[in-house]
Amino acid sequence: MDLSLTDRVILITGGASGIGAAIAHACGREGGIPVILDRNQAAIQKIQDELRQQGVKHKAICLELTESADCLHAVEAVGKKFGRIDGLVNNAGVNDGVGLERGSPERFFESLKCNLVHYYTLADAALPFLKQSKGTIVNMASKVAVTGQGGTSGYAAAKGAILDLTSEWAAELSAYGIRVNAIVPAEVMTPQYQNWLKKFDDPQEELRKITAKIPLGHRMTEPDEIAAMAVFLLSPMSTGTTGQHLFVDGGYVHLDRSLT
Repeated sequence: MDLSLTDRVILITGGASGIGAAIAHACGREGGIPVILDRNQAAIQKIQDELRQQGVKHKAICLELTESADCLHAVEAVGKKFGRIDGLVNNAGVNDGVGLERGSPERFFESLKCNLVHYYTLADAALPFLKQSKGTIVNMASKVAVTGQGGTSGYAAAKGAILDLTSEWAAELSAYGIRVNAIVPAEVMTPQYQNWLKKFDDPQEELRKITAKIPLGHRMTEPDEIAAMAVFLLSPMSTGTTGQHLFVDGGYVHLDRSLT
């Protein structure tokens, strides 16, 4: 299916690895121009090499998303180079384990800064371009916003707020033809997730216990499956879809996890 993303400029935060990298590759395969915003220079270099080998037109900017000036300068640079921005994928974040019992107000605020505030900062900076293009915003949330997890107050609060911002922005920006949707993953096999598994004495056993709770296939979701939903939401093929929270989670949240 041709998703009509040719030459559309798509900003992707955390775009150098994991889900963000999968979205960048998917955009490139559809003829789009992924713009990777990430703070990991080594990961940026790796994905740039991959995109060049595939002949994908792209841009990458190394920045610190928690610095609002960095976000503004990045958007300005993209606007100057391409003259347009057609989509924004707010994806970067980390489940940092800042809880209530084992946390502090200072760490909680920092968690919100790392997982939430830059969603607003980049949307604000990109808004003039998105108005011109009648563009699209895709916000990456998490099942933690709905289910809770325990011991991660900052991350859960941020992801819950992201769902609410998605609904709020969809309502506010509909007059400009801008669509805003959220993707809600659950258990996705990313490098970050693999590193988390390594903390257990028996990572494979822990993984087995987790996948046993996923109704569809008792398997992890792959980053490419999240990316497929993202490029669909970014494309004109989904012009009737806005203000939605789309769960790409193998039925984890809404199906009975006792199913075998």
